[in-house]
Amino acid sequence: MIRPATLNDIDALVAIENASFETDRLSRRSFRHLLSPAANAATLVDEAEGVVRGYAMVLFNTGTSLARMYSYAVDPAHRAKGIGRALVAACEALALERDCISMRLEVRPDNVASRTLFERHGYEFFETAPDYYEDHAEALRYEKLLVEHLRPELVRVPYYQQTLDFTCGPAALLMAMKGLQPDLELDRKLELRIWRESTTIFMTSGHGGCGPYGMALSAFKRGFDVEVWVNDEGALFINSVRDPEKRVVMELVQEDFLDELKHLPVKLVYGALNGADLQARIEAGGIPVVLISSYRIYQEKFPHWVVVTGYDERSFYVHDPYVDWDAGKTTTDCVNMPISRKDFQRMARYGKTGQKAVLILTRRRSRSTRNKRS
Repeated sequence: MIRPATLNDIDALVAIENASFETDRLSRRSFRHLLSPAANAATLVDEAEGVVRGYAMVLFNTGTSLARMYSYAVDPAHRAKGIGRALVAACEALALERDCISMRLEVRPDNVASRTLFERHGYEFFETAPDYYEDHAEALRYEKLLVEHLRPELVRVPYYQQTLDFTCGPAALLMAMKGLQPDLELDRKLELRIWRESTTIFMTSGHGGCGPYGMALSAFKRGFDVEVWVNDEGALFINSVRDPEKRVVMELVQEDFLDELKHLPVKLVYGALNGADLQARIEAGGIPVVLISSYRIYQEKFPHWVVVTGYDERSFYVHDPYVDWDAGKTTTDCVNMPISRKDFQRMARYGKTGQKAVLILTRRRSRSTRNKRS
């Protein structure tokens, strides 16, 4: 019988964990946390005659349609009985109940039994994560689309993780530029250089984030064509700063960015792109960098930039440059994250006034240097 795990199962779960793994074991404390509602996880156990024979644990990403099988183990005394297959199938059914359209996981290269199990279940290898485990072994990452008729048409955008809390904009921009120019070298120096060029100087707290005008300038100066779409002609993010002098400085920074843009062939539109518009830009070879509110994903209200990597009939897919390691996330959770079109439209705005900003990067074309504005 497969059923949801409870706190009463912790002793059995720890025993299975210790019998199954030599390193990277989940502790009793970790199991207790992951069984709590705060973890946004689900753990299933296989039980027969009062004995827990195996378990599988799934993490869910708030605001996305992605599930991740975080841990899975069967007691060595009960292997080769179909328990693993049943647990995997039950986890997939549970993920579908939570409106997830794909499941991801990591597995060690030397774990042949698990690799065979997942591959037989339709999981496909998509990348290697170096130095992933405690003993520095790499991990193989697999994914399965749980809704078979959905085949995302993904732009092949490489992933780059932001290295500082305030550099999501530069990191998203780096990914888009790399997708259009594969030989571009991505590193922290370039990440910080773009931040210096495009920062708003102040933000809700700490270092300033980056706005669309400064980021557009940075991309254009590096050889890319850029469309800038904003729905508000006022200073972005200004309502998140209380100090009047800081507000004045933010306004001056934005005015300076706009003065530079006036002399460049950067298309600036005061309006909003809908889902069909975004899809059309991707089909034309563009890569969108989109401002979202982080609340729907991280339950914290701060502006955040992501890069859209593709779409299908139900979802947009994004690379999120922020990896919440403290919450048990890895880059697996942040690469090509499926977000339903409805949810994406809801999160693609920031603040009480619903400020929207999108950059569309494309390969440089030869054209007039006259600025285009709408």
